[in-house]
Amino acid sequence: MFGANLRLLSKNYPSVAELSRQLGINRTQFNRYLSGESFPRPDILARICAFFDLDARILLEPVGALRRPSDILTGSELGEFVGAGALNVPEDIFPSGFYRFTRRSFVNDTQFVIGLVYVYRRDGATYVRGYEAKDALRQQGIPVDQYSREFRGFVTLQEDGIASVMSRRQAMTCSFNYLSRIASFENNFWVGYVTRTVRESVNGRRAVRMVYEHIASNAGEVLSAARSTGYIAEADVLPFHLRLLQPDAEFR
Repeated sequence: MFGANLRLLSKNYPSVAELSRQLGINRTQFNRYLSGESFPRPDILARICAFFDLDARILLEPVGALRRPSDILTGSELGEFVGAGALNVPEDIFPSGFYRFTRRSFVNDTQFVIGLVYVYRRDGATYVRGYEAKDALRQQGIPVDQYSREFRGFVTLQEDGIASVMSRRQAMTCSFNYLSRIASFENNFWVGYVTRTVRESVNGRRAVRMVYEHIASNAGEVLSAARSTGYIAEADVLPFHLRLLQPDAEFR
């Protein structure tokens, strides 16, 4: 199994010679590993596992069974690229807890959407969880039960803020969000934009400004925000949210 796993992993590299050079392993000895003629010493095995971001189960189990979902961003392929900010987003940059958000509707310029999301941390990563407004899903002909409405995403650290990618369960579309903290009395506001992965259309927008307000775990505010989620008119948008959304200014 080890030889088969190593051969599979080697396919991602230009040549066996180049891979063995990067690993610091004699090419002849590396060929023996590939053919299954021999197994590496514990220190060499540790080096191979670290290089491919795997563990010692590579000796006994198919490599496909060893990959965790988080490896997509933090593994050897993307860990130093788009995955660089996916782990350990500082609490002081983007705190855990509940956030109330407001944005313009993608499909109706006269309406705005107010929603509630929960930001939490697990195993070094930062996640977002929330529920789509029922009215928004009804307009798309999508069931409005809690299971269908739920969306989740992950957060990555950016140079001047955070970004997140979110999607509903098993959906074939997602949204990209960017937020940057702004000065406010309680230092609890972020402003940015959200885009959706759909084709260009004359009947809707693909990108709009968005405001996040951190309300932590204040039970009263969280309950109030949860009750008010959905579509609202511009006149009903919270004053400071509306000021940050700049509804009369062109979005660039």
